[in-house]
Amino acid sequence: MKLYCLSGHPTLPCNVLKFKSTTIMLDCGLDTTSVLQFLPLPLVHSPRLSKLPGWVSKDGTINLEKELKECAGRIFVDSQPEFCLPEKELLDLSTIDVILISNYHCMMALPYITEHTGFTGTVYATEPTLQIGRLLMEELVNFMERVPKAQSATCWKYKEVQRLLPGPLKDAVEVSTWKRCYSMQDVNSALSKVQLVGYSQKVELFGAVQVTPLSSGYSLGSSNWIIQSHYEKVSYVSGSSLLTTHPQPMDQSSLKNSDVLILTGLTQMPTANPDGMLGDFCSNLAMTIRAGGNVLVPCYSSGVIYDLLECLYQFIENANLGSTPFYFISPVANSSLEFSQIFAEWLCHNKQSKVYLPEPPFPHAELIQTNKLKHYPSIHGDFSSEFRQPCVVFTGHPSLRFGDVVHFMELWGKSSLNTIIFTEPDFSYLDALAPYQPLAMKCVYCPIDTRLNFHQVSKLLKEVQPLHVVCPEQYTQPPPAQSHRSDLMLELQPPPMPYRRCSVLGLPFRRRWERIQLLPELAKSLVPSEIKPGISVATVSAVLQSKDNKHTLQPVPKPPPLPPSKKRKRVVEEPPEVLAPKPLLSGAVPLEAFLAMLHKHGITEVKVEETADGHILHLQAEDTLIQLEEDGTHIVCDDNEPLRTALRDLVLRFLMKL
Repeated sequence: MKLYCLSGHPTLPCNVLKFKSTTIMLDCGLDTTSVLQFLPLPLVHSPRLSKLPGWVSKDGTINLEKELKECAGRIFVDSQPEFCLPEKELLDLSTIDVILISNYHCMMALPYITEHTGFTGTVYATEPTLQIGRLLMEELVNFMERVPKAQSATCWKYKEVQRLLPGPLKDAVEVSTWKRCYSMQDVNSALSKVQLVGYSQKVELFGAVQVTPLSSGYSLGSSNWIIQSHYEKVSYVSGSSLLTTHPQPMDQSSLKNSDVLILTGLTQMPTANPDGMLGDFCSNLAMTIRAGGNVLVPCYSSGVIYDLLECLYQFIENANLGSTPFYFISPVANSSLEFSQIFAEWLCHNKQSKVYLPEPPFPHAELIQTNKLKHYPSIHGDFSSEFRQPCVVFTGHPSLRFGDVVHFMELWGKSSLNTIIFTEPDFSYLDALAPYQPLAMKCVYCPIDTRLNFHQVSKLLKEVQPLHVVCPEQYTQPPPAQSHRSDLMLELQPPPMPYRRCSVLGLPFRRRWERIQLLPELAKSLVPSEIKPGISVATVSAVLQSKDNKHTLQPVPKPPPLPPSKKRKRVVEEPPEVLAPKPLLSGAVPLEAFLAMLHKHGITEVKVEETADGHILHLQAEDTLIQLEEDGTHIVCDDNEPLRTALRDLVLRFLMKL
């Protein structure tokens, strides 16, 4: 059993598990942090960005002023943003049989895998994961296609050039493999390969293994996966939460008795408490609005935004913000808000029960009905005529490199009355803001990450007790910025097996057993013999048939009768003769009784020597040796066949024939 790690980002995993002749990809996360190296894509022409100076090395040897621009001491690539893909060279991706998806954030690289590698397998995901994943991909494609860039920067990617560049660009990983965004055609084709599954539904893969999704409690439809055969069990835990938010709670008990537990997708903010961050979010928002400023919240169009709107719903009235308009701007805003209301069976019990009242499970439905929350596909059209300030705007993308958020950064960045509140933990807020410097607007960092922290995961592992844990290398040491915090790492016995991008791990357990079925007619012919009280044994002569990873014992076919023939054929093809099986022997030869038996048959001169495994009997007059051992008896006798046969028969008297 082997695990191939194709992604170096622990919360955007992509691993491949080879198990019992099946090749299973676990998630295909897209590392979007690479876009932080690029200049933002403005929706309308930005004089500020167009006037940025090009970059030339100090000694003048490298001139990339057409590709790289300098802003506030940092350099950025002036080109369409590109993404860091999962590793494609480590193994042949066309051999992958199935892809299991944990949640909609971990499927964003799917079109790169299914459309451009010769993949012919099936993708398994829950319905909310598929539908919200489709929305996020659609939004990404829309953001990229509505502001295309004419030029494409390639020279900076050459290894010999990249190592001479300053700052983060010099250390960027695998830049030669970075790719532009896929098309909507790729998205539709990739998602047509998805087969929907429900929690606890068992799916057979080629008769070899069974895969089952379990609720992971992190987002709508998010799953952990159990991959098991008759005798082995692997659990894949990715992006899970024990907090009481809108999804169904995490199923922990089904993870018990795992031989290997692959753990990834823990919180990126181990020191930030999500409840405290929500409180900070609301108080900073209220403070800015009261002072007459606007609030910008860069966010994804699904997920944490539902919790932010729910929190604000309770907060608005108490804080006298009832007249403040809230805008949610995204090409998929309408679909996202509607989907969250219709996936009732994937919600926590409290929200499910509202559906039968009937009431919308999420309060943002009421915010929309009372006109407190308005949603628009973009800043063009209706929004521009209805827009009034001060207001709160939720829009994407959290990286601040593309989407409507770029326009608001240019619009509001020069006033210190306005505030930008970061809630998504995927991007460093300082790096996100770098191309907008100098910036007058206030910045507040309230990262809300509900995934498991180290304390919760240690408790979980104590309860489910897997034999071995496999996790990203980052989880086996404290974060670089807090090297003294040993509580911010996994400390287990035995220690977890770490992996990093491009590593291949041999997982530490061997398959020992295989299940075989007996056909009823063969079972009828068996004659058990009792060898010990309560233990019976029968010998089986059968033909083993292996098909679709299922093994069956069938009766030995009888040879067909020869047809009567008048003419004599020169060559008669006789069927192979099936020999009756030799009897199996069991039992032990007791030394004293055997010596007495030899004496009775006239063999008196016997020298007994004790060995580690039993005894050696030397019959001196006959020049013969008999080795009596636990698992065998040997008679060494030269040129005296009658004596050997007689001794063999004496030994057989003490043994039982099956």
